[in-house]
Amino acid sequence: MAERHLRPVTPDDLDLISGHRRRMFLENGRPPRAVDAAEGPFREWLRRHLADGSYFGWIVEQDGASVAGCGMMAIEWPPHPIHPDQDRRGYVLNVYVEPGHRGEGHARALMERCCGEARRRGLRYVILHATAQGRPLYEKLGWEDTAEMALVVLSEEE
Repeated sequence: MAERHLRPVTPDDLDLISGHRRRMFLENGRPPRAVDAAEGPFREWLRRHLADGSYFGWIVEQDGASVAGCGMMAIEWPPHPIHPDQDRRGYVLNVYVEPGHRGEGHARALMERCCGEARRRGLRYVILHATAQGRPLYEKLGWEDTAEMALVVLSEEE
């Protein structure tokens, strides 16, 4: 295996991150129409958050190619019994490894980098939404299931 290099994301990575996110959702069974509908709004959201630094993360490069990446944010969250003296959490998102590079340790390296960044920023509690494919790695790294549930609230017109 060639040497792995992790570099921080930059605003120039907009297309790369958007492409990773798109493929992540499609590979995990999201309907193409739904993924298409979210793509433009996500790109605009990402553009803003890359520019102001509130979305940060890393890209894995190997042999001059970008083969994996992930994003992270520090999000506001009310103090909670798990973090009673903190009003924010770390949030990991858009973890993606190119199919030809899976099983090479890139996702593990990215997750270890996320944990290091959480420590550096004083974030004691970090969350993510796991895909079935990512869940075994996260469990090996000590991540636990939570009791989170979700509901889509439709407008009156829908």
